[in-house]
Amino acid sequence: MPPLLPGRRERMRAATLQEIRDAARGLLIAEGRHAVTINAVARKIGMSGPAIYRYYSSHDDLIAALTADFYRELTDELQKERIEGRINLLAMCRRMRRWALDHKAEFGLMFASAPPPPGCETAAHEVHEAGHAFGRVFVEEVGAIWRHTRFPIPDVEKMPADLADQLEAFSGHIEGALPAEATYVFLNCWIRLYGLLCMEVFQQLDFALTDAEPFYEECLQELCRMLDVEYLPPPQ
Repeated sequence: MPPLLPGRRERMRAATLQEIRDAARGLLIAEGRHAVTINAVARKIGMSGPAIYRYYSSHDDLIAALTADFYRELTDELQKERIEGRINLLAMCRRMRRWALDHKAEFGLMFASAPPPPGCETAAHEVHEAGHAFGRVFVEEVGAIWRHTRFPIPDVEKMPADLADQLEAFSGHIEGALPAEATYVFLNCWIRLYGLLCMEVFQQLDFALTDAEPFYEECLQELCRMLDVEYLPPPQ
């Protein structure tokens, strides 16, 4: 039996949920996170504050839903660069930077916010699932490189035991997509990439750089060396 199409009431509710999140996003971009209040969102779409609570149980619930939206949007952007049989990491990293610079407010909500507080289990689960899907894109891409090139890895037996145990646990968490030693390389790549991108997006390099792209490209060259893949400059 084919799945039942959503009824009119479900469609109207879904449309209202989206309208609320769109209004919240507009406030976030225009005025910052402090402006995203239940009453401000309600005024923007012509509803009362209490009416919003029929759709989102709390302000934290709304913020979490918005955060999950942004993770899914960025994940979709990265997926556009994934072509079977090709090393896509450079294109993915460049697209992530472009999205982050074009969506600074959204990036800040995703990566510079505390997780949903206790009592928002449903919202926290939604953010966790969306964030996991985002991270999985990079894990899968580096996993494909590992299977293809077997990039250099450290000897896990020479690492401190507590670090080795954590790497083993993370390898299990990603279902063995990378062995523990390879997760060490993956995490080093991610820390460099993410750290530099955050500093650029949050304007912590403005004291020295007016354009951080050359620095970012140098970071990508370093990642390519670590993963033993060819670096290709960005298309002109």
